[in-house]
Amino acid sequence: MSAAWIPVLGLGVCLLLLLPEPAGSDGAVPIAITCFTRGLDIRKEKADVLCPGGCSLEEFSVFGNIVYASVSSICGAAVHRGVISNSGGPVRIYSLPGRENYSSVVANGIQSQTLSRWSASFTVTKGKSGTQEATGQAVSTARPPTGKRLKKTPEKKTGNKDCKADIAFLIDGSFNIGQRRFNLQKNFVGKVALMLGIGTEGPHVGLVQASEHPKIEFYLKNFTSPKDVLFAIKEVGFRGGNSNTGKALKHTAQKFFTADTGVRRGIPKVVVVFIDGWPSDDIEEAGIVAREFGVNVFIVSVAKPIPEELGMVQDVAFIDKAVCRNNGFFSYHMPNWFGTTKYVKPLVQKLCSHEQMMCSKTCYNSVNIAFLIDGSSSVGDSNFHLMLEFVSNIAKTFEISDIGAKIAAVQFTYDQRTEFSFTDYSTKENVLAVIRNIRYMSGGTATGDAISFTVRNVFGPVRDSPNKNFLVIVTDGQSYDDVRGPAAAAHDAGITIFSVGVAWAPLDDLKDMASKPKESHAFFTREFTGLEPIVSDVIRGICRDFLESQQ
Repeated sequence: MSAAWIPVLGLGVCLLLLLPEPAGSDGAVPIAITCFTRGLDIRKEKADVLCPGGCSLEEFSVFGNIVYASVSSICGAAVHRGVISNSGGPVRIYSLPGRENYSSVVANGIQSQTLSRWSASFTVTKGKSGTQEATGQAVSTARPPTGKRLKKTPEKKTGNKDCKADIAFLIDGSFNIGQRRFNLQKNFVGKVALMLGIGTEGPHVGLVQASEHPKIEFYLKNFTSPKDVLFAIKEVGFRGGNSNTGKALKHTAQKFFTADTGVRRGIPKVVVVFIDGWPSDDIEEAGIVAREFGVNVFIVSVAKPIPEELGMVQDVAFIDKAVCRNNGFFSYHMPNWFGTTKYVKPLVQKLCSHEQMMCSKTCYNSVNIAFLIDGSSSVGDSNFHLMLEFVSNIAKTFEISDIGAKIAAVQFTYDQRTEFSFTDYSTKENVLAVIRNIRYMSGGTATGDAISFTVRNVFGPVRDSPNKNFLVIVTDGQSYDDVRGPAAAAHDAGITIFSVGVAWAPLDDLKDMASKPKESHAFFTREFTGLEPIVSDVIRGICRDFLESQQ
């Protein structure tokens, strides 16, 4: 056995590991590695390694063909080359010099990627068989496969209970930052993660890399101990490409924070975006999407563009447009990646300030939406069901729960009938089932009286609700009574009205009912089948109005 001191993320911590003798000499057994171990982690001219079985394709990142860039997964390269199957096995790796133009080839179910250049390469052949010691460890400090550990799992730490947050670190992995600064960035992120106090009841963290295409490196649920998080961060390989931060932020907001990936109910969702220089794509739209999904966006900017570089920046105000709020709290600047230790604690204090996470409330979980549905004779039974489908498609977008969004529905002719109120159903499944089963009334059209009825009987009981109130009116004809007065009373009561007209609904009535600006709150379609495209307009309008009300 040989001893090796391995530094961990520059944190002043060294681990003394007893490793098997280097493979490649006669009689040496293969060294066990993980799916994530890269060629650059094996710093020998020749080595025998043992790949595990059952690695998923997402764990393989392979660049090249026959000759692979050393940033590639060894086991991924071996499967790609046909040396082993996905069941694993021994592999011999040979180190080679760096080169240019690593090619992209699909082989054995793996799509390798192109890379313009890299500092080192390797190739693989069938390795020597041997019995690996049960306690054998990987040469690299690779993150352990989720759910499987070679050592006994230590007792999980509860972490810092006063810092409850689900945090995604979105790091810059573009050619703009380069390999050296990329490693310094990982070092800084590791220090922040360590100081946060990660634990089962404390903050949870994940990591996303922005480059040409975003890659989620690990999710919130994967690691809940500081040690495992540090190992996982260290194992992240540099991807290169353009710094498409906007693309990565949008992907993170939409795909990272789900129940399946470990997001916790009632815990603020946070993305800490590291930008070295400036993004190469539009970040404003991604910021809007993140706010709509209730994600608090922080921007940590390093080395701002100098005056000569400003012409290359798409929008010099990109930070102000991407953060949760442009109030100074959500932006943080460091002059460079050197000597960053003093910046760790102030950033951690920001991330643990639960009360300032103003984007945690979203249009999807903090609104009351009532639907006022025209059941008059001119609609007809088949068209009435198209109206119900329109209502369902809007309702199902929102996070309906006892502490989230609330939905209600009223059908009207000359009379009004409350189909269900805000407090009747607290699950999305129940709300959608009730909407599907609403029975068509048939009769005249008295929209004004219906608005007054809804304001009094549906919105009245939730007058003290913290949610913002919306009324969506769907009608196919002219009202027999006045709509202007009742609509004005609703507006005065803090209810935002969207009016949706079909067929013979007069444009004047729609505008009289709609909130200001009328153009973005009143919609019309000649056919009932035209309701479907309006769904997204109404949803986006609700989210826009909600965000404006939070300013």
